[in-house]
Amino acid sequence: METTLPQSSQPTEDFIGPDPSLLIVDDDGPFLRRLARAMEMRGFVVEIAETVAEGIIKARQKAPKYAVLDLRLGDGNGLDVIEAIRESRTDTRVIVLTGYGNIATAVTAVKLGAVDYLSKPADADDVFNALTQRAGEKADLPENPMSADRVRWEHIQRVYEMCERNVSETARRLNMHRRTLQRILAKRAPK
Repeated sequence: METTLPQSSQPTEDFIGPDPSLLIVDDDGPFLRRLARAMEMRGFVVEIAETVAEGIIKARQKAPKYAVLDLRLGDGNGLDVIEAIRESRTDTRVIVLTGYGNIATAVTAVKLGAVDYLSKPADADDVFNALTQRAGEKADLPENPMSADRVRWEHIQRVYEMCERNVSETARRLNMHRRTLQRILAKRAPK
């Protein structure tokens, strides 16, 4: 089977290195499978997991050189998988994905050893570039940063999740009327 090389003329191994093992942990099945296929096409040997428990088991069986982890999973926090990887391998390049951008969790992810923190939806090129970025390289600034409406929506979603999807508690913490919050939550995310 032929693999598609990155957009450079350099061989894939120059980008990935001699160990192409990649663990992807995400509870969004279609996204997980799409990303896994895209990373395999770029030369990685991919293992997938849809839960924290499954990710920890796979990380302990054979710690990968690369990992892409969703922060919020149905059975816990993707940061637990980083800890399992670090028990046996310290050189793993970890990328954390999240639908809820949060400075505190980004700092925690970096302290645990993540090299980048990407907001969903992240495409395969973004993930590949983050995984293969060399030490000292600076990431490109996003072409389309989040709008103020999107930042507000992300904050509301984060507080809503912290309150375990309790609308009344979320409204109280945000100092907002409950019905106003319900209308905001019913709408799609702004661009």
